[in-house]
Amino acid sequence: MKISIGSDHRGIQQRNAVARAIESSGNTVDDCGTHTEESCDYPDIAAEVARRVGAGKSERGVLLCGTGIGVSIAANKVNGVRAALCCDEAAALLSRQHNDANILCLAASKSNEELESIVKAWLAEDFEAGRHERRVNKMMALED
Repeated sequence: MKISIGSDHRGIQQRNAVARAIESSGNTVDDCGTHTEESCDYPDIAAEVARRVGAGKSERGVLLCGTGIGVSIAANKVNGVRAALCCDEAAALLSRQHNDANILCLAASKSNEELESIVKAWLAEDFEAGRHERRVNKMMALED
């Protein structure tokens, strides 16, 4: 899979650990930045990753900011995106199994080891569909 990744300035170092986890799982990384520690606006990075996932240019995405909350809010504004903020492996697994999350949002405050573990679990999991499919379809049909 091609996985688009991005972070604000707070998540640069952690994004490198995430990229390693993605590549070690046999996937390709599409790095959307930021590439400096200079302060930047996370909505811009989140929007770029989300647009690529929403348009099908990448199968999935991973975003990081200080808490993960901001990038999750921003990414979910893009059609076709189901971004989930996950703080542990269990949440990551359920976000895939039950919600077919296509963007994983993470807190840069986590250790690299924790982030790698969460990312690997999320990448390895599939959507269960079944009873969950109806709910996901309802989410995707919501209008303004």
